[in-house]
Amino acid sequence: MKRTITITLAALLTTISGWTAAQQLASLRGEEVVSEDKAPIEMSYQGKKPGLQKPIARTFKEQPPLIPHMITNFDEITLEENQCLSCHSVEKYKEKRAPKIGDSHLVNNVVSMARYQCNSCHVPQVDAKPLVDNGFVGNVRQAKR
Repeated sequence: MKRTITITLAALLTTISGWTAAQQLASLRGEEVVSEDKAPIEMSYQGKKPGLQKPIARTFKEQPPLIPHMITNFDEITLEENQCLSCHSVEKYKEKRAPKIGDSHLVNNVVSMARYQCNSCHVPQVDAKPLVDNGFVGNVRQAKR
């Protein structure tokens, strides 16, 4: 095994040392690659301050509710704090006039850690043109709650 590796390395070094300065590696695309930046532009969220927008209609029955306000000014969700719960918890939702966290997220009236990371399912929306044509029609009649 060592002998095979030694012979392979020797052959490779002989090949590489035989190259001249004119025989440099080149890109298959040529000298210069010109392409435009296809990164999407940053969009702003539809809603601004929490509590000023109406809920966004769901397009199918089991769809997680969408966040109708921006979330950029909220702290990240950590083990110590979840700022979403300052308005949507069982204790605060009436006082803040916000939708209550779903019962499926609670175990003994306390938020389950399996459902603690809200923005895994619940996302804010931007007013953006669709990237591709889409003919999806949701089951709106069942989605109304």
